[in-house]
Amino acid sequence: METWRLLDTGSRSAAENMALDEALLELKAGDRIPHTLRFLQFSNPAVLVGHHQSVEEEVRLSYCREKKIEVNRRLTGGGALYWGRAELGWEIYVSKKDPRIPSRIEDLYRKMGEASANGLQRLGLRAYFRPRNDVEVSGRKISGTGGTELSGAILFQGTLLVDFDVDEMLRALRIPTEKLQDKEIDSVKERVTCLKWELGRTPSLTSIKDSLIKGFQETFGVRFLSSPLTLGEESLLKEKLPHFSSPEYIFKVRESLPRRKTLTSVLKAPGGLIRISIAIDTKTQVINQILITGDFFAYPRRAIFDLESLLKNSKAAASNVETILRDFFTKTKPRIPGIKETHFIQAILEAIHKMDLLPHGFNEEETHHLFPVLKPFAEVKKPEILLLPYCAKGIDCGLRYQKGCEECGRCSIGDAIGIARSFDMDYLTIQNYEDLESTLYGLKRSGVHGFIGSCCEPFYGKHRPDFERIGLSGILIDVERTTCYDLGEEKKAFKGQFENQTHLNLPLLQKILEFSHG
Repeated sequence: METWRLLDTGSRSAAENMALDEALLELKAGDRIPHTLRFLQFSNPAVLVGHHQSVEEEVRLSYCREKKIEVNRRLTGGGALYWGRAELGWEIYVSKKDPRIPSRIEDLYRKMGEASANGLQRLGLRAYFRPRNDVEVSGRKISGTGGTELSGAILFQGTLLVDFDVDEMLRALRIPTEKLQDKEIDSVKERVTCLKWELGRTPSLTSIKDSLIKGFQETFGVRFLSSPLTLGEESLLKEKLPHFSSPEYIFKVRESLPRRKTLTSVLKAPGGLIRISIAIDTKTQVINQILITGDFFAYPRRAIFDLESLLKNSKAAASNVETILRDFFTKTKPRIPGIKETHFIQAILEAIHKMDLLPHGFNEEETHHLFPVLKPFAEVKKPEILLLPYCAKGIDCGLRYQKGCEECGRCSIGDAIGIARSFDMDYLTIQNYEDLESTLYGLKRSGVHGFIGSCCEPFYGKHRPDFERIGLSGILIDVERTTCYDLGEEKKAFKGQFENQTHLNLPLLQKILEFSHG
């Protein structure tokens, strides 16, 4: 049986680990080292961006600096990763010509992932490879993999979560969670797992490594013999370390303008609310990350995680998204009561369509506060009417619970009316839900083609089916300040009896009117 080298480099800094990656890959490309399985850890928590990623777009740098989390750049592509001190990495350095190495990249990912899963199964886990590049336990990611090559040599690596701090990961990485509620954040956390959570204990590093070794031995039909870094490897590491420690290397990918945009949507389907948070590279039109959350039920639970995995790194084009969703539902047949693939397609595309606003002066934060009604934003042309909520009137205003406005200047309603007039628009104040519904029906019968309105996101999520049933297209703008939903007083608001004052987002109103009347 052939012997491969086992190399355990222990806990090192992020720069040392990255420098070693390149040193060993170069040496393997020169056929100066044997096929090698390397184990590695980090002496301090670290964030590693993919080789082609911008640090500023992927990492919350101020948080990492405050918490002394090291930041560095991998040789391999893929997304940004958070490493705690407990996490264990493995790497395979091997020649592409080795007959055990698949030529198709998909087959290579599968073989390496299955080798890792094989090892984890020996710890008592039901671990399996999940395309494209994850190892999962009960639908939850426990390991990610990726690779690169140089002159006929392959570096393929994996990250094993041992005792993972998911809260720290969410704070350190720019994962698109800003608009998510606490319960949805909990749903995001359910996408990953670690050895400690699955086993109820943290296995010894020795037992984890032994299990992985056996998994790779069985998969590749080899045995491993341990040996340390050679003098030549130590020398090359020392030579490369200054480069991998330098800001020039770590921050080498920069854009004149940020291109990674986080966009959101919310869709109320019969089976529950769907919320999409998606990070898109606007230059390549590729989905970097996507989170699908909500209050719906999916069986099996892993179905949503699998769908996210398929959408990640795919083109943010309507035809591609629709193909992926329809193929996924056809092949896996998940049971999601009250929700069809068309609902997910619509929700995802509505988030993607917000990219249409960016060239017109809107920033990504502003897009979070805009909601479409019936049509994409770009198709709501020259709306004739502005609808204003009574809850934005002053608490002591004599017209708070009546139609109209005196434009006294003591609340944002009067200013909004002034903006509407500058676009030759009329306005109406809405006093309760029944008033809204009858007003929309009346406007539609009178020949109005579109409207602009203001409401809070929870109201939009709840009543979106009503807006669509009525059939008048428009754009809604999120209100500011504490709403009835924040205070648990939506029943009062429904009847027009809410006693707190909200505030209209006037700058965003100005922008959306310029956009729709342009």
